[in-house]
Amino acid sequence: MNLKAIEEVKKLVKESHLIVFLGGAGVSTASGIPDFRSEEGLYRLKSKYGVPYETMLSHEYFVKHTSTFYEFYWEAMVNKDAKPNKAHQALADFETKHKKLVLITQNIDGLHQMAGSKNVLEAHGSVHRYYCQDCGKPYSLDQIESNTVPKCPSCGGVLKPDVVLYGEPLDEDTMMKAVHAMKMADLLIIGGTSMQVYPIAGLPDYYTGRHKIIINKDETPFDPYCDYVFHEDIGEVLSLILED
Repeated sequence: MNLKAIEEVKKLVKESHLIVFLGGAGVSTASGIPDFRSEEGLYRLKSKYGVPYETMLSHEYFVKHTSTFYEFYWEAMVNKDAKPNKAHQALADFETKHKKLVLITQNIDGLHQMAGSKNVLEAHGSVHRYYCQDCGKPYSLDQIESNTVPKCPSCGGVLKPDVVLYGEPLDEDTMMKAVHAMKMADLLIIGGTSMQVYPIAGLPDYYTGRHKIIINKDETPFDPYCDYVFHEDIGEVLSLILED
């Protein structure tokens, strides 16, 4: 690890007024939740359903094959036993102490909030929230029966996870807040993401600050545009650059 670069980034962190952290699946892999596009990622695995896993996470597949979607969803997308790891905790501790951090996450696991983070923008939703497609009534994960197709106790309608599937638009209010945070921030830290999924990968276009940092084990298309690039464990790097 480049300790000189770590010290330089720590100085930038201390001097900043507002930091935006843009994170992806790599933030949660140490919690036992697989990512999608790395060599060991979910999309690289052979599907046991005869359909690519990426296809199964589409709105069209959810509508046409709801039962199979949920069979896959409960097995691969929901991990009730997952706990926050070193990366989540470093971000939460920093926010608690300094109040100058906005988290924009592509993850749907809720681990940032479990670690104690408050200012979290969930770009792709959360496995902890559900709503009835017929009457619109909301439910939490704790309120529904998992390992089956969940139905609304009020009207019998099928519940849908409050997650963004392929073919669905991102929440407009969340994206507006994310863009605003990018425009206001003076330091951008990107972590655990391949920077290949749009429109999230386009958010840094709105960033007007001077310095950009990326932490990801694999190279990304965004590496050449960053001042500091760490191909290291994200928990280790965040713990170092965010410590007092």
